[in-house]
Amino acid sequence: MNARDKIKTWDELRRIRADARGNGRKVVFTNGCFEILHPGHVRYLEAARALGDILVVAVNADDSARRLSKGAGRPYTSAATRSEMVAALTAVDYVTLFDQDTPRALIAFLVPDVLVKGGDWRPEQIVGAAEVKAAGGEVRALPFEPGFSTTALIAKIQRTTQDG
Repeated sequence: MNARDKIKTWDELRRIRADARGNGRKVVFTNGCFEILHPGHVRYLEAARALGDILVVAVNADDSARRLSKGAGRPYTSAATRSEMVAALTAVDYVTLFDQDTPRALIAFLVPDVLVKGGDWRPEQIVGAAEVKAAGGEVRALPFEPGFSTTALIAKIQRTTQDG
């Protein structure tokens, strides 16, 4: 399956989720902007995938990413580009977009078995945790890979181009 074929609508994912549940397969869900992929993202997504059978990654649409106030002019890459890059990773089974400020509506719609975020989130702070736990699911915060940050990488690129 090519990367673009892994990008699904919410309705398509709901059908995939129902099929997985019927076959006793565990669905893991995470989300993020994934603006510039780096090894920290790859390792995080591999660790998330190891928690179940199917990894669904929700990527912030452009307007949603802009509202996160990550900096002027961001995101630098479009949601379509970011989604395709995330979908190209072996650990990722499916990708979808969300344009809301948080993925709560999508999480409530899919009700994954495992909800995962990065280590800067305590499980009780993770958006959608209540919905997943109420359905008997699990919420996990995975540790960050030290030395990797999209914001730090962008700052380094900007310093290099200014000095250049």
